[in-house]
Amino acid sequence: MTCVNEIIVDRLLTLLEVDHLHYQLIHADILVEGIEYETYLCASEDFKNPKVFIIELNDSLDEWSAPLLFSGLVKKGIFTVPRDISLAWVNERIIPNSRQNIDTVLSNHHLKEYDEMKLLELSGGRCSQDSLFIRKTDILPDYVTSRMNRNLVDFVLLDNNKGLCFFADNTVKKIFLSDFEEVSDFISNHSFIRTGQIGCGGYYLTFNNSVDIPAEKIYKLGMTIPLKRDDFIAFLDNILDTSESCKLLNCSRQNLSYLVKQKQLTVAKPNVSGNLFMKGDVLRNQW
Repeated sequence: MTCVNEIIVDRLLTLLEVDHLHYQLIHADILVEGIEYETYLCASEDFKNPKVFIIELNDSLDEWSAPLLFSGLVKKGIFTVPRDISLAWVNERIIPNSRQNIDTVLSNHHLKEYDEMKLLELSGGRCSQDSLFIRKTDILPDYVTSRMNRNLVDFVLLDNNKGLCFFADNTVKKIFLSDFEEVSDFISNHSFIRTGQIGCGGYYLTFNNSVDIPAEKIYKLGMTIPLKRDDFIAFLDNILDTSESCKLLNCSRQNLSYLVKQKQLTVAKPNVSGNLFMKGDVLRNQW
């Protein structure tokens, strides 16, 4: 019942245009002690942005010269470390949040709250188990900037679990989510799949901010489309709001609403403040 109440309040505050924490009801199958149950989960994002760490390794490393935590990735030819493993590396080098006197430690360092990045900076990233450390740099190495050209800048979910991925080098790839083992088991969970969005820095495509597909993997497996992101942006000129559609047809909002109800005009995207229409659909009503 709590989930339902949160959803109702979320919708009400949205209508009132009050800033609030958004909730989404996700239809899910969960496994408890070997028994599968059908249920609904309430998902939301916290107001605080979670800390995300991404580690880039030099291409010259091999499985023997790479830090132990990353040797398995390097052996597979993976040099951009996923966020969960990057965070694990960070946690090895900072005071754990569960430490008994953590409040005193934070106070001594003039920290108002537990902050992994600030603690990492304070320690210099040093650890007794190796000689690694961190150092601030104003210029990224060439191997990092080169990889970032293949990071995601946008993602559009299509029908039938397909998607369009836009990359920093202006490449566009079409993907079939069933091709990726990270999400292949969730294909039938449409609510989950609809949560897909690009992650921090475009390094990954994330679903429910918990299941990630690396951008590098998408770039390799995706099917290149002979169009650029700029082409899709140019297409936005063909999307009209309600006022623009009324002006083009020289009619009132009531007349436009009548065309929609009579299925003579298709709404491309419904919106509380006004629907969006495709210009071609609107022009057909002039003929």
